Amino acid sequence: MTLFEAVVLGVVQGVTEFLPISSTAHLRIVPALAGWEDPGAAFTAVLQLGTLAAVLVFFARELVGMARATAAAIGHPDRRGDPEARLAVYLVLGTLPVVVAGVLFKNAIVGAWRALPVIATAMIVVGLGLAWVERRATHQRDFSTIDLRDALIIGCAQSLALVPGVSRSGITILAAMALGLRRDAAARFSFLLSIPAIAGAGIFELKHVLHSDAGGAPLAVGLVTATVTGYASIAWLLKFLRTRTTIPFVIYRVALGLGIFALLAIGYLHP
Repeated sequence: MTLFEAVVLGVVQGVTEFLPISSTAHLRIVPALAGWEDPGAAFTAVLQLGTLAAVLVFFARELVGMARATAAAIGHPDRRGDPEARLAVYLVLGTLPVVVAGVLFKNAIVGAWRALPVIATAMIVVGLGLAWVERRATHQRDFSTIDLRDALIIGCAQSLALVPGVSRSGITILAAMALGLRRDAAARFSFLLSIPAIAGAGIFELKHVLHSDAGGAPLAVGLVTATVTGYASIAWLLKFLRTRTTIPFVIYRVALGLGIFALLAIGYLHP
């Protein structure tokens, strides 16, 4: 992998990780369109550590508050009702479904599910689902109303993002909006919930990537560009969803999915 490819893939990862359009799908599609080799599921997972850094920095104040509240709750049972301590528990429990699914379907995740027809189908199906939820959801609940039931449902939805094209942010924002959360509140919880899953996947695959042909320099460049663009993507989407809907992403997802099928049909792309 060249440094130029690493920069491009880092930017793609940073921009698409938090937008509801699937970063793993774009990291599969962009190399295919450019004629590059598929970077693989392992490289994709490690590149996500760049966007993990972005979300850690962006939500540093909230994360520090949760850590302090959790530590206080451990030592003082009467403080276990603290909202920040509860949120930390919700994030941990909400991550369990994707951990279980990741173990059960590991071979498919790194193999058959990376096929372009699978990605295109997921892009279209989730896009249409997002459109349906946009029309039917109430969009009234704020972030402070999230409870354990919400966290578990959204966590189960997150496990579907193991299929490239589904989008971790897309499916969790969809689920959160279906539960009545405002769009920006849904996105905020989605980003926080991504932290344990992204960290686990990236760390687990790191040893494989360091011994692959990707090389240390391209990986480092990709991580830096993913971090910078990921931070900008978070800030932009939260601001966008305060006043706008997710319909532009619906249109993009469906158009890209149909475009992939068209390119496969004429032989420009190969599954």
